[in-house]
Amino acid sequence: MKKNYLLFVAMLILNFVSAQPKPAHSFYDFKATTIDGKEFSFNQLKGKKILIVNTASKCGNTPQYADLEKLYEKYKGKNFVIIGFPANNFGAQEPGTNKDISEFCSKNYGVSFQMMSKISVKGSDMDALYLWLTQKDQNGVADAPVKWNFQKFMIDENGKWVDFVAPGESPNCDKIVKWIEGK
Repeated sequence: MKKNYLLFVAMLILNFVSAQPKPAHSFYDFKATTIDGKEFSFNQLKGKKILIVNTASKCGNTPQYADLEKLYEKYKGKNFVIIGFPANNFGAQEPGTNKDISEFCSKNYGVSFQMMSKISVKGSDMDALYLWLTQKDQNGVADAPVKWNFQKFMIDENGKWVDFVAPGESPNCDKIVKWIEGK
């Protein structure tokens, strides 16, 4: 009887453990929705360096869109992409709809890099990708909570988390440029 009870408890524990969500091991394990509503698998970016940025249209850092676009234009032919994630988490500085955001980015900054649908980058409704980007137990490298709009995350050609750059730093800072150029 005791043996059957122990076996039953062991099976319950195994079922519970196997039912728990497993943290993603790579950026490529994620999908998102583009700003125009299409599913986008990050698996298609294998072999590219990726800069992830949470964005906002009404922020003091919003002019970074121009620097991001220049960076993208300069390095896009060298297996480099930028992905923008609009978020309204800081000071309600991204109140618009996806359509509003897309039009704003195009009209004011000529953004041609990939923009995604608006998500949450902090709090109880944080997007799963941002859990991975910001938590060491998810990305395996470091904790990097998003402090404000335009925090930048660097992902290598193998989908591994490399580093991040603070919101106030330019996308053209030495840390990012040297990383892209492999220096």
